[in-house]
Amino acid sequence: MSWWARARGRLREPLEVRAGVKRRRTARRNGGDPAVDHPGPPPTGFSLLPWLLMGMGSFSNLLQDETSNPWIGGLGLLAFNSLYIYVTFRSFDRDRRRAPSTRVALLLMVLLTTALGLGYGGSWLMFFPLLGLATGATLRGPWLGRAGLLLTLYAGAVSALRGGWSDATSIAYATFLSSMVTAAILGLSEAVRELRAAREELATQAVEKERLRFSRDLHDLLGHTLSVIVVKSEAARRLAPRDMDAALTQIGDIESVGRQALTEIREAVTGYREGSLGTELARARSALSAASVTPVVRRSGAPLTPATEALLGWVVREAVTNVVRHSDATSCEITIEGAAERVRLTVADNGTGTGTGTGGTLTRPAEGVGGTGLTGLTERLAAAGGSLTAGPSPRGGFSVTAELPVEPARAAAVGAATAPRES
Repeated sequence: MSWWARARGRLREPLEVRAGVKRRRTARRNGGDPAVDHPGPPPTGFSLLPWLLMGMGSFSNLLQDETSNPWIGGLGLLAFNSLYIYVTFRSFDRDRRRAPSTRVALLLMVLLTTALGLGYGGSWLMFFPLLGLATGATLRGPWLGRAGLLLTLYAGAVSALRGGWSDATSIAYATFLSSMVTAAILGLSEAVRELRAAREELATQAVEKERLRFSRDLHDLLGHTLSVIVVKSEAARRLAPRDMDAALTQIGDIESVGRQALTEIREAVTGYREGSLGTELARARSALSAASVTPVVRRSGAPLTPATEALLGWVVREAVTNVVRHSDATSCEITIEGAAERVRLTVADNGTGTGTGTGGTLTRPAEGVGGTGLTGLTERLAAAGGSLTAGPSPRGGFSVTAELPVEPARAAAVGAATAPRES
């Protein structure tokens, strides 16, 4: 970037400051919080330029011809102001203020300030507070205290040699105050902006997490419910010619499933839906029976925590949906075995892995944990300290096995998290 482009950027910054002020006023009129709605542009070197007025006394001495060797004094004043502007503008960028060129420019300011103070004294000693201001803006961090103290003692010593102890006290105090206060204000401003950026990032992540929860929950609920409705509709169509009462029973089940789906969707929208293993087992029996699959449910062991039941309920829902949609099974066994430390859920069928449950041939994963629903379940169970395995069973068919600690450390958090995606 050329010097002209940088200069145009610097000239544009005050316009951005004014625009930020205008936005904050608008937010205040609209009843919003201007600090939250728009924090404004970050501070720049322009905020430190007015302090150059502290050097007006030496400039006045030059104009009134009260300085010996005015050309040297004028060049020294110009050099100091140039170095001050260079250092302060670079101090508002973390990488640039830590660059060696910035530290070299600050060291040149120390040498130049010492030369002007010893050479002319009086108002020229006021460059030491300006030097402290530039030091505080540049050296933020653990080295600031040592550097500020050393600079204060150094400024006092130079002032004592040139103007006596009265000047030394005031100059040393002003140097210490300017360096520490500047560093504190700029450091606090930078910390506030970083915290505000972190808060905005956390808010964005919370929104993304809620969107993901809603989309996964809604997707899984609709996928399972529509599969059950399709299966029961096909059963009603087959039964209608020969057994109208049985067909009407299936139609009643379809109505019940639809109403339950509406309730679950409302709960998913509000985020209060919690899975129940007992409810999912009852629905699994109904869905499997409608698909002409004989359900066999075995349950043993101590009662489980609500969070553990919620996770296992999602496994039952996903596994049974896959049996109904993707297999030609005639039977499905759901086994829940609770031990002292872990609980195991197994959903196994005797199908071939393909089926026409939705009107066409469907193929499900041949091995491993396939499909987005099983992948999502694997991640959720792993977060709770459990595991999920799925694949062809040695006895034929397909098997899904989930294991969880009886009281998983993160079960409460995971149980309220998002639902798995449907495969």
